[in-house]
This record gives sequence, C-alpha cells and structure tokens, in this order.
Amino acid sequence: MRTYSLLKDIPVYTDKGSLVGEVCDICIAKDGNVKSLLVKGKGLFNKLYSLPIDQVKTYGQNAIVIQESTPLAKYKEAEDEHTMCHFRPISKAYAISGCGEELGLLEDVYFHEEVGTIIGYELTDGFFSDLKEGRRVIHSVHPPKFGKDAIIVNVNQLRGGERTYDEVPELPK
Repeated sequence: MRTYSLLKDIPVYTDKGSLVGEVCDICIAKDGNVKSLLVKGKGLFNKLYSLPIDQVKTYGQNAIVIQESTPLAKYKEAEDEHTMCHFRPISKAYAISGCGEELGLLEDVYFHEEVGTIIGYELTDGFFSDLKEGRRVIHSVHPPKFGKDAIIVNVNQLRGGERTYDEVPELPK
C-alpha cells in the first residue's frame, strides 16, 4: 500500500537503469481508483507523462522501475479524472461524509499500488489541530464522489462513542 506523499518525487527508472523522470502526481479516475502516475520527464522542458499503474514493474522505497519497452504517453488532461495537485486538484478539498458531516481537508490518499484502489483518506483540520491532535485517517472501501466544492466520502458508520465513522490511527504504508 502507498500514499501519494510517499510516491511524490520518487525517480522512475527503466529496468535497464535509464532515468525516465520522477513522480509528481497521481491521476484518479471518476470511479475513485488511481489509474496512473503523473511523471515529470527529465530534461529542460520537464514534459508530463502518464504512466498507468499496471505498467509499473516494481515499487521500491527509493525508486520505481518500469520495463524499457513501456510506452509513456504525453499527459493530456481528462474531464473524468482528478489529480492531487495539478489538474482538477483534490488536495485541500473539503471531505464530507455521505451523511453530511464535515470530515476535514484532504491531505493524502492511501491506495493499493498494484490495482489503484483507494482505501483511506488522510484529513487535516488545520496546522494547529495537526500539532495538537494529529491528522486523521478515514478508512473507506467505497469510491468517493468528486464534486465542484467537496469530495463525498462514504464512510462506515459506527454505533456509539465519539467517532461516528471508521477512523484509524494510521493505515500501514
């Protein structure tokens, strides 16, 4: 399992050792799955390329490896996808539960790198709240709904207690 923040700025190499570029963002499809990595190419112009996650050979702690023959398509913004920071960004978007409860601002997403399924959302209530209480991680097995002003996250409702949704201290990375 990975998070966007763990992948950001990681170099991408071919299995022959050639540097392709570095990960600068993730592309999230309308169905809520991470479909590709946005790779900033090496060189003077830093072109953006789309690398489908199923084309990644290995995800290492310090690098990502793809096959030499993997074609990288120049990234084209699509209406049916979002990124964390670049095009139709969702970072810092309001996250709201399906019941209308404000959960916080989206900081990061947890996803299975092999299939792209998002399984958790890291949320913040602001800098001082993060210092005092830390960020919250909400577990969800359902895809989010992306709106113009907010993201609706279907969270598991729990009975009783202070927490009314499935909050975990941290998902394993």
